Amino acid sequence: MKQLHTIHRWLGRLLASDPGLIRFQKAGRATLSLMASVFTTLLIMQSAGASALTPAIVSGMAGMLGITIVMDDSKKDKMLTTGLVGLSAMAGVSIGSLLAGSTIYVDIAMVLLIYLSFYLTRFGVRYFSLCMIAFMTLYFSSILNLSASQLPSIYIGIWIGVAYAFLFNFILFQNTAKNLKRSIRSFHFQSNFTFNLLIEGMQEKEMTHQQREELQRNVLKLRDYAVIVSEYINDDDVQKLWPGLTPSQLRLYIFDAGMLIETLTDSIRSLKKAKALEIDELRRLLIWVIQSLRDAEVLAPNYEEQNLREAELAVQALRLLIIDLFNQDDEPAGWLFLIRRIESIANHVIEGGITIQQALHKVKDNKIKVPEETTEGVIEVEPPEDVKGFMPSTKKAFQALTAAIISIIAGQILSPEQPYWVLLTAFIVLFGTESIGRIYTKGFQRSVGTIIGAAIGFTLAGMVSGHSDLEITLIFTAVFFAYYLFEVSYTLMSMFITMLVAFMYDLLLGGISLTLISARVIDTIAGAGIAFSVSLFVFPKKTKDKVADTLNDYLKELKPYVTDYVRSFREDINVKELSGKGFLLDQKLKTINVEAQSLIKKPGSPRHADVNRWITLFSAINYYARHLVASSYRKGFDYPDELVEVFIRIEEKLELNIETLMDLIKDSGDGTLVYSLENEREQIERLAPTRKQSQRDLIHHLYFIWRINKAIMELAEDLGAGKEQ
Repeated sequence: MKQLHTIHRWLGRLLASDPGLIRFQKAGRATLSLMASVFTTLLIMQSAGASALTPAIVSGMAGMLGITIVMDDSKKDKMLTTGLVGLSAMAGVSIGSLLAGSTIYVDIAMVLLIYLSFYLTRFGVRYFSLCMIAFMTLYFSSILNLSASQLPSIYIGIWIGVAYAFLFNFILFQNTAKNLKRSIRSFHFQSNFTFNLLIEGMQEKEMTHQQREELQRNVLKLRDYAVIVSEYINDDDVQKLWPGLTPSQLRLYIFDAGMLIETLTDSIRSLKKAKALEIDELRRLLIWVIQSLRDAEVLAPNYEEQNLREAELAVQALRLLIIDLFNQDDEPAGWLFLIRRIESIANHVIEGGITIQQALHKVKDNKIKVPEETTEGVIEVEPPEDVKGFMPSTKKAFQALTAAIISIIAGQILSPEQPYWVLLTAFIVLFGTESIGRIYTKGFQRSVGTIIGAAIGFTLAGMVSGHSDLEITLIFTAVFFAYYLFEVSYTLMSMFITMLVAFMYDLLLGGISLTLISARVIDTIAGAGIAFSVSLFVFPKKTKDKVADTLNDYLKELKPYVTDYVRSFREDINVKELSGKGFLLDQKLKTINVEAQSLIKKPGSPRHADVNRWITLFSAINYYARHLVASSYRKGFDYPDELVEVFIRIEEKLELNIETLMDLIKDSGDGTLVYSLENEREQIERLAPTRKQSQRDLIHHLYFIWRINKAIMELAEDLGAGKEQ
């Protein structure tokens, strides 16, 4: 039963989705908090003989937003912010009730809250959360024209919602060890599913285009899963689940397993082209290695020693075949180095698995306490101001202020009865975006999702109109899927939000018309258009400039990564500890792709052709950088003393080249030089021990350093740097 997911493809795909059930848990918390808040408030108000519907709606809003908008870093800060959310919500409904008779004052209050929500982020993300809940409750109370007599019941509803948000966020869903365990289980399911695709591809003479595409998609998905797992790895949860294991051991095992699959995937096409897989023995051994690693459940509580023993035998047999093939000819075929890299990484996976099992059994047998691992955290602080004298939060605040004023005017023209929907859309589109391209993409996705959601929501609302229980069920369902799909597709999230609005209108207004739902679509498009237009003229941040910023962020992380790797050949540095930085580089590359999304989708535009080339070369650099750790041994190397100076020069040139590229990307490095490593490479290849003289192949372990430097030089030369040998 435990291996069914490796037999049935559909089951493996299903079990691997939503790693760690993180999205499900987030959506479930928000939906449960909403439901519990609404029903509890309804019950209390009905028991007291008071009007129940409005307090219940406000309570549900507080319960849902109390979970979704609290974004502080630490648990302690989140708990404090959740409590403050209640006070902010009370202030919002109070101001809305007080100013209900004066539209101009309501407009001013909303504009001020939107401005402060962005401006105050310089002091912490908490202030955005508080301003946002105040804005939403002010918006709601102004629409309903709440009277002072209704406020006490509204206050009760708010605190019921806050209480449930606190309950679901900090008491009932706080087992982070389960999140880690589920994330690793999803990673294993996805690994095994991809292993199966690899085996199928190796068994067939030629892989179809569809098979190659599917394999590549699953490798990229596996990389995302590995990053998610790495974010959940911490000492407390690792000790709770696997006493004796350290976070670095677990992180390294995940890194090596992911890199093995990535290396196998990249190598299969080359091996097939070289007809290497027509060697029956080689193909059989590679499949044996893959199958044995797929079936080895290293972290399973009922682990059996023979699980990894089979994998060891397979890798040993592959190693012997590689030695025979290398000895057959003084100049071995190029594809043999691919096989050797596969053998090297597979061996690292096995070594990591054995280390994990030894650590677990040592604690289990000897009942000893394992020393805690210390890690150094890196805190990114927003710079006090940019070159023009304004902090990013100030720029964003002025953008929001301008968009808010224009949106209110547009709302009064387009929808005088409900003028604030345009404002709400502009607010949401500006949130979390910085560049013009990102604002355009988010606005476009929200508009498309709103149009689709309006069509579906209007149709469904008409079909279920009058069936309150069914409509309430659909509302909760729409909330769940909106949050569940938020990280998958912003368009789908917007679609479900619009469906939610359609059901709410029908439930509260006793019916929904095509004119009403069409007005919301027009308002949404107008709000998105205003946000985009403002981003063009008020402190515009060009997409290309934002991409340049993210590229430099990546290079800042890359510089110590590669220099430490080179330094490890002459100093006692544990290269395997760099696996954590490898995951960070993956995250940085993903940010680059997200920010460049609007440019990448314009392949025919000459103006953006250079950005596409940047993305391609940075993707290549990231691929080479990951292989540095995955292909390296844990022990030292033997080489002549004269190579020590060569390694020092390599470090210096790499550091200078990366710094030069960073300056060029910022348009401040004209006339600078980048340095080739050809001379150093020639000296190392001439003086390094041969593979027959040493078990540690120095040339092999520096191969990706040459590739990284070459890619950096290409980028720098494209941007105007000169080249010096």
